[in-house]
Amino acid sequence: MTQKKWKENFIRVKPYEAGEQPKSGDAIKLNANENPYPPAPGVEALLRSVKAEGLRRYPQADGADLCRALAAEHGLDPTSVFVANGSDEVLALAFRAFFNSKKPVLFPDVTYSFYPVWCELFGIACRRVALDGEFRVRAEDYAGENGGVVLANPNAPTGIALPLSEIEGIVSANRESVVIVDEAYIDFGARSAVGLTARHENLLVTQSFSKGRALAGLRLGMAFGHADLIAVLGAVKNAFNSYPVDSLAAAAGVASIADGAYFAESAARVIATRERAAAALRGMGFSMTDSAANFLFVTHADADAAALFAYLKERGILVRHFAFPRTERHLRITVGTDAEMDRLLEAVSDFLRKGRSDAV
Repeated sequence: MTQKKWKENFIRVKPYEAGEQPKSGDAIKLNANENPYPPAPGVEALLRSVKAEGLRRYPQADGADLCRALAAEHGLDPTSVFVANGSDEVLALAFRAFFNSKKPVLFPDVTYSFYPVWCELFGIACRRVALDGEFRVRAEDYAGENGGVVLANPNAPTGIALPLSEIEGIVSANRESVVIVDEAYIDFGARSAVGLTARHENLLVTQSFSKGRALAGLRLGMAFGHADLIAVLGAVKNAFNSYPVDSLAAAAGVASIADGAYFAESAARVIATRERAAAALRGMGFSMTDSAANFLFVTHADADAAALFAYLKERGILVRHFAFPRTERHLRITVGTDAEMDRLLEAVSDFLRKGRSDAV
């Protein structure tokens, strides 16, 4: 059949692939790095108090109340804070706003797989920088000429975090380009670079309410940086996508920030479960990276990762398998509740005991 002429103008891009959604309500979902615990009690109280009549009004165009709450939490001026509909939207806007030279943007070869998607979508030249043999970022690899640097810290899917000294070294070595540090998983053991934005005008730090604050369903993300960076982000957003953070999500974000004690307790529970599960998996012969995130990146010398992935799925347990050359022998396992992780560990033990390391 002859290609229809109007289809010749379609953009051709390979989209980001999210984790599989379960087809049954009793599945254990450990493939999307969601928080296993509910949001802060103040969020539920806020949502219960909402009067539908107020939804006829548009929300604040700049998310001012949420920006002020975030600024107060981090000791910043509100002009240094930007909010949007999830950290993915923040990052997409940042790619469009800051990466406009002909020089390539640098990011690791094993990292969040949305980065190359945005580069392709926006026509941004990019270069993937190889992690070392232990999946670690080598700071010196980012010292050359470039059009920008993007680092997830902790990285995904490895969970490895760079110390602040190395982050600052990378920022200092790239004064002629914008460095973005994507801190989607910062709440589970790594140190944030937000404080570095006060002395580095070319540093943008992005974060999310989805992971540590358990608000993935509301899509809230934020960025911290010099007021000039934030102003350009706002200009691009209002030129490209005028839809602000909705009023319910913004109010829930403020309520979440207000309950810092609950936030810290929830993160501590995830960390404790992560360490317990990691120890149990090591006892079964698995090795893994040193995770500072709410997931584990594991491999076993005598177990095929794809076969284990399929076996777990048969048992109603969803994890992530990235079938790429450097990651095909690994699984990424989100940290769930203690009960969910016990189910996972039992299933993994059964798999190893039955010798199902060949194809299922």
